[in-house]
Amino acid sequence: MDITRVHRENYGVYGARKVWLQLNREGIEVARCTVERLMRQLGLRGAVRGRVKRTTIADPAAARPEDLVQRRFAPTAPNRLWVADMTYVSTWSGWVYVAFVIDAYARRIIGWRTGTTMTTALVLDAIEHAIWTRERAGWDVKDVVHHTDRGSQYTSIALTERLAEAGIQPSVGAVGSSYDNALAETVNGLYKTELIKPRGPWRSVDHVEFATAEWVDWFNHRRLYQYCGDVPPAEMEAAYYSQHPAQQTVELSHQ
Repeated sequence: MDITRVHRENYGVYGARKVWLQLNREGIEVARCTVERLMRQLGLRGAVRGRVKRTTIADPAAARPEDLVQRRFAPTAPNRLWVADMTYVSTWSGWVYVAFVIDAYARRIIGWRTGTTMTTALVLDAIEHAIWTRERAGWDVKDVVHHTDRGSQYTSIALTERLAEAGIQPSVGAVGSSYDNALAETVNGLYKTELIKPRGPWRSVDHVEFATAEWVDWFNHRRLYQYCGDVPPAEMEAAYYSQHPAQQTVELSHQ
């Protein structure tokens, strides 16, 4: 049955609304109430998010950049605002830490890394991945705002220097509340709900890394995201550039 297939192909996390939307995207016309009824009969349901524990620890002695975002996480274009955060996974061989960098425009994950220690090197690798992702596509990262919480890894001298070298503007939440970096924490929560909790137990950092790579690809290119108008993040970005070709030309000219 197509309903079962769509649910299975999307990590078993879609509720009736998203299953119905995906079926319609595939040209399969069916009423939403029919999908709801059949999913109840089949015992299929969407994932329910739990609470996410904070991972990073602030360094009270570290100098912090200003809060350039002020909880405004809806830029008008890609490559205006990136948000970053870390989360953690329990494995048989110990804790694994995962750092993400998300472009706020379409909530696309553009950089990520896994590691066994919660260090500045981990977040540096994630930002390097984000820079590489954008520059590989021919986009200029100069003047992007990189927003994080007050975690010591994100206020380190090494990260500050790397951002300055790339022309990226650092921003750190002013209050220290979870709302200061709510978008990144939302993506962390989806990651834990859609991948980590249902697919465990996890054996090692390699096990987590391979699964995370698959999930990020699905998240960016196939997962229907309500914020994006129920299309995947990559599709929302592509739609923006199809409507603003001159802006992409300007960005390419900066390379």
